This record gives sequence, C-alpha cells and structure tokens, in this order.
Amino acid sequence: MTTRKTRAPGKSPSSTKTVAANAAWGGRFAVGPAEIMQRINASLDVDKRLYAQDIAGSLAHCAMLVKRRIIPRQDGAAIARGLAKIRLEIERGHFPFRIEHEDIHLNIEARLAELIGPSAGRLHTARSRNDQVATDFRLWVRDAIDRLDRETAALQAALIQQAERHAATIMPGFTHLQVGQPVTFGHHLLAYVEMLGRDRGRFNDARGRLNESPLGAGALAGTSFPIDRAMTAKALGFDRPAANSLDAVSDRDFALEFLAAAAIAGMHLSRFAEEIILWVSEPFRFVRLSDAYTTGSSMMPQKRNPDAAELVRAKAGKLIGALTGLLVVMKGLPLAYAKDMQEDKATVFDAADTLSLCLAAMTGIVKDMKADKTAMRRVAASGFSTATDLADFLVRHLQLPFRQAHHVTGALVARAEALGCDLADLPLGEMQRVEKRITRAIYKVLTVEQSVASRKSLGGTAPTNVTRAAASARQRFLPKGR
Repeated sequence: MTTRKTRAPGKSPSSTKTVAANAAWGGRFAVGPAEIMQRINASLDVDKRLYAQDIAGSLAHCAMLVKRRIIPRQDGAAIARGLAKIRLEIERGHFPFRIEHEDIHLNIEARLAELIGPSAGRLHTARSRNDQVATDFRLWVRDAIDRLDRETAALQAALIQQAERHAATIMPGFTHLQVGQPVTFGHHLLAYVEMLGRDRGRFNDARGRLNESPLGAGALAGTSFPIDRAMTAKALGFDRPAANSLDAVSDRDFALEFLAAAAIAGMHLSRFAEEIILWVSEPFRFVRLSDAYTTGSSMMPQKRNPDAAELVRAKAGKLIGALTGLLVVMKGLPLAYAKDMQEDKATVFDAADTLSLCLAAMTGIVKDMKADKTAMRRVAASGFSTATDLADFLVRHLQLPFRQAHHVTGALVARAEALGCDLADLPLGEMQRVEKRITRAIYKVLTVEQSVASRKSLGGTAPTNVTRAAASARQRFLPKGR
C-alpha cells in the first residue's frame, strides 16, 4: 500500500503525517489523500447507522452470486459467516471502526477480509458502492417509514381516546383566532387524527415508490456478470428491481419524498403544539399539563411553561429545512452519481430522529392533558358564537333568504353589543324591533349545547357524530387491539 506525507493543519512544514491510500481504489493512485481530503471525504460517523441494511444487502448479493455460480460456494459460506460475526460485533459495541476506511461499507469489507482472508474480495463482484449505497439507503428509509407509521398511529390512538372522553365537551371553534361557533373538544381533536392519517398515507405512498431494488445496477451501467436482480430484490423485500441502472444509482426521489412527508407531518404537529401552548396559557386555561410535560422558570417561581410543545413547534423548522436542503443538493446533479449525494443521509437520518421525537412528545402531551370544561364552555358562549344558529332559525322558521337572515342577525348582534349582553339575553322586544316575526322559540337555538347538538351533518361537531367518528377513526387508522 502506497503512502505519502502530508502537512497537518496548523503545523509547520516539518511536521508530517502519513496517510495510506484507500484500499478500495488505491491501485489507480500512487499516493494517499491529503488529511483534509480524508476528513471531508469520510462519512463513517453518519452512515454507520446503515450497518444492518448493508449486511442484509451483502448477504442477499452473496447468496445470488453463489446460486448463479459466479463465486464458489465455499467462499459464499465464509462470507456469510464473516458478515454474521461482524453484525454481532457492531451490535455488541466491539467493532473496530476505522476512519481511514471512509464509510460503513468499506469498514465492513475491510473487517471481512481480516476475518476470512482473500475470499472477502469476491463479495464485491458485480457490485459497486453506488448500487450498494442506494440499496442500503432505501432499506433504511423503508424501515424508518414503518417505525414512524407505528409512532404516528400511537398519537392517533391517544387523540381518539381523548376525543371519546370529550365527545360532548363544548369549546369555542375559532376562525382568525376569533370565536366563531361552538364545537366539541372531541371534534377538534379528531381533526388532528385526520391530518395524521394523511401523513401516514403520504409515507405509505413514498414507501411504495421506493420499494425497487438498485442492487445489480453497478456503478451506472449494469454488469457483464449473469446476475439475478429479481432474486436479490425478492430477498430484500423489494417489489421489483429498478428498471434503469442510471436512474437506480442516481435517484434520491425516495429521500425527498420521505422528507416532504416528514415536513408536512412536522407542520401538523407544530399547529397542534401551538394550540396546546395557547390552551395552557392564562387567558385560555382550556387544558392543564402536569409537571411531566412542563418546566419552571429560574426567576419566576409561579411559572409552568409548555416547553415540550414549544420545542415540537420549533423542530418543524428543522424538518422543513431538511427538505429544502436536499432539494438544493440534488437540483444541479447530472447523471449518474456525484459525491454531493453523500450529504443525503445525514439530512434524512436527522429528520427521522426529529419527527420520531416530536411524535413521542405529542403523544405524551395528549395523554397527559386535562381539559377544563368550565373554561372552555365560558369562552364558547362568548363572542356571539350562536349567531349562525340564529340566522339558520330565521331561514327555517321565517323562510328568509340566508343573506337577508344574515343581515338581520348582524343587526341583532349589534343591538346586543350596544346593550352589553349576549344574544341569549337580548329581550324579545328588542329582537322584534329588528324583525317583528321573531318569536320566543328563538331562544331554544341560542345555547351552545343546542348549537353543537344541531350540527349533525356528515363531519359535523354534534356529540353523536363525534362518538361515531371516533369509532370510525379507530377502525380506519388503528391496528386491531390498539
């Protein structure tokens, strides 16, 4: 192995360091890389998370090579034993990771050579690191999607449980953060169940498209060996081999789709976190959180801060930034592979970790929160929130066109505001000054309870609807027994 002397950063020219040429491509190069080149080129600290997928891909590739009689059976058996030992070493924390081997793939290959000798070199027959990395990364993202799906379902389960408990708990429904109409707390929570269901759908769609195997595409042009790509695809749980070798090694759409789904999911969690933050504030006091999901102040001893929700809100920015970052990396790359694409995994790994943490935090918050029904109802009854019910009454009972009913109701709201009372407290005589045909029956529709009970249209907030909707959500979104 050839070496060369390089100057270490910050050292005088007389200070030298010997750097070995990379074993994977050293035959073409007379000397090894500069130390800074080795540092910028290495990805081991990031991609060692791919070890399980890399070993699985190598085992499938090895089995195919043996079956196709491309490598001897005894070499294949030795490779399989060596890979199994390497997996145990990594899982038990005994694996000798070496930065000079650049990435997880070369670290495993080098260790395999130490364990079984020259036979290890046969494993890379008909394979490039380009299709190897693309295969490993797809397997990892697929596993991450499956894990996140379970975690999102757990949050849905917590929301559904609270929705069932609060199917008839009245709270204000807002538009423009102004009181609009009364709704139920259960109905509000089920809105997030639907959002999370779409998030799971997006991840599942991405999973379906990524489930093609790049293995066997080689560096970019395929291989002259008589390989069986369908065999390795099936062994690794892929639906089929990728159709085009150039596309197979250069495609990162699956990573971008994953990040897009994660960014949208993070946005949904951020919206919910913002509502939690509002709800626990003193002006609202709709819900309470225990010590488990709040923090205190170093100066103000009375404070209980919703830091978990605030951090979820903030971390949505990381997820959105991850998508933007990888889009910028990929936007100018010609086919097929370029080293720029090494930057894909850190972005995706961090996004997966971030979203997983946010899902866990929000699941804990939902299970922990306690609704203050009195505070919710008080605000729900404010702001003339039953004005729409009054307008609907005028349409149904007086046969007014809705626009005219809307105008009459607006005048009644203005009168109630001038007198400093709610619509339910506005005297009948005052109402009849605006519309003489109004009868005392109007007061039956002006309570918040009657308002929510009347909203029985599909998707409406009536407690009976909410109970049915929660049961339907369980059936649609949750595995049996959850």
